[in-house]
Parts: sequence; C-alpha cells; structure tokens
Amino acid sequence: MKTKTGERGASILGLGRALPERVLTNRELETMVDTSDEWIKTRTGISERRIADEHMATSDLCEEAALQALQRAGVPGESVEMIIVATVTPDMVFPSTACLLQDRLGAEGAAAFDLQVGCTGFIYALAVADKFVRSGAYENILVIAGDLLSRITDWEDRSTCVLFGDAAGAALVGPTSEAGILGSYLGTDAKGAHHLKMPAGGSLHPACTETVEQRMHYLRMNGREVFKFAVTAMGDSASEAVRRAGLTFDDIDCYIPHQANIRIIDASAKRLGIPRDRVYINIDRYGNTSGATVPVAMAEAWEEGVIGPGDNVLAVTFGAGLSWAAAVIHLTEELKNR
Repeated sequence: MKTKTGERGASILGLGRALPERVLTNRELETMVDTSDEWIKTRTGISERRIADEHMATSDLCEEAALQALQRAGVPGESVEMIIVATVTPDMVFPSTACLLQDRLGAEGAAAFDLQVGCTGFIYALAVADKFVRSGAYENILVIAGDLLSRITDWEDRSTCVLFGDAAGAALVGPTSEAGILGSYLGTDAKGAHHLKMPAGGSLHPACTETVEQRMHYLRMNGREVFKFAVTAMGDSASEAVRRAGLTFDDIDCYIPHQANIRIIDASAKRLGIPRDRVYINIDRYGNTSGATVPVAMAEAWEEGVIGPGDNVLAVTFGAGLSWAAAVIHLTEELKNR
C-alpha cells in the first residue's frame, strides 16, 4: 500500500503485550458467586482470565507491553516522542499514567497523555497517532491500552464479575513509505451512556461513605442493551472502516474483534460474511480486558504467525459511551523478522 508521491505513511513498527501471572478459572468463580463453568462458557466463551496481584498498578502492565513493543521495533525509549495511554483504571486521577510511563521509559520531553474511551480506547488512540505521524509533527508514538478491570469489578455481581480480566497491549507507530492505518471510523451514541458506567469517583459523586456502601465505585452494565448495541455497532463500523480504506471484506486477512463475548464475535463475523478461520479469538483465555483486547490479540496473532507483513487486519471494538471504533491496519515490511 504505497503512499502517493511526497506523502508519508504511518505504520505499526512493533507490538507488545503483558498479562498478570495469576489465572482465575471459572471453577474458582463457582466458589465465589452463584454461577457455573458451563454457564459462563456457554454465555460468554470465557474459561479463564488473568488477575493482577494487589501490588500491581496499570502502569506496570503498560510498561511491560511498551518495552516489548520498543524492543521488537528496535527503537530505544529516548526516541519516543509521544505516549498515549488508553485506560479507565489509571494509577491515579492525575498525573496521567502516560506521564508516569514517560519517566520509566526514558522518553525525556515526550508528550504524554491518557485517553479515556473504555474498550474502544486503543483504536481511538491509534487513529490519533496515525494523524500525528502522517502530518510530520512526530516520529515515534507509543500507543498503549491497559486496564486492571479487576479493581473496579464487583465480585458479588455474578452478571459482570465473570466477564473481565487484566491486561495491557502496546504498539509503536512510526513513519513509513507504506500506509499502515488504511482507514478508521470512530463514533459514539451517548443516549446509551447509562448502560455502561462506573457511577462514583468523579465530580458528580465523589468518594464518600455513602458511595462506598452503595458499591458505586464498581462498573455497572446493562448486558442486554450493550449486547444489542454491540452487534449492530461492530457491523456498521467495520463496514465503514473497510469502505474508507478502499477495500472489500475479501481483502481482509484477519478479523480481530473486541473480545467481550463469543456470541457477539460470532454474530458480527456472520453479519460481515467473514469465515471463522479468519477471526482471531482469545477470549477463552483472557476474558474482556477492555481496550487491551485488540493490541493483545494483535501481538499474540503476530507471535503465532497468524498475521504478518502484507496482511490487512480489521480491528473492531465497542465500549463505554456507548462508543465504537474500527480500523483497517496494513502490516508493513517493518514488522518483518522483529
């Protein structure tokens, strides 16, 4: 996908992922809440998820994923000019998690900020990085998505606690002669915002005895409504991203959907006419890791040889807002042998 003469492209130069060591299985959840392994697998496709230990912060997983992406790209931390972290579980409200990482990675002077869009965060951040690199304003931009959803999960709520896990994924975006991000589509339908939220902890309901007692610092989700939104949003946003890329679904080598629910994944793939052997799925091992699902799946698919230079990857997500995001990513030769 060569750019036009005089134009500069932006591509992913390196991918990284990080997951906690602790595995929480469905069998263990059976001892915690009124649920069963069979019910969870049938309804969600999840068998296990990773949970961070009590001393770990979101920045720790993000740092590990970022270092892996940099190492694979052969780019030192001091060459990074911007860091974007997509997260809803920052280490603290401020300074940003990206700011904390800037110091650890040795990216002195780099711009650093967090982006909060829930599960769609990685693709939102990737679209931002693409524009900055293609404009010539910045060279190397680290795009990281990481969350410790276990910290905002109500482990007494069986409808949500079976769904989520902790993870981080990263991509280094830099200039290339080939266009890497061929098309993206971002959007929000705020009428559904109340279906997926964490009520307290902000200026509307600051932390107090009442908000803690009412368990308002945990995420809340209307699963039925989010499911209906997801199937439609993923199909529509995928179609628009492919159209903007100037491609057809026959040109897509791998479909990486948001790993939220196997039934949503299957329904969206069927609607788009993408066969199962071109859909990458790891929800059974990690559950829903918010914005990290796409970069973790991309890094894993690359490690396994499922995707490689020359392939077109379609990534689609939905999340809080309610929001959607889709991108067609062409993997360039810069990823070869990394």
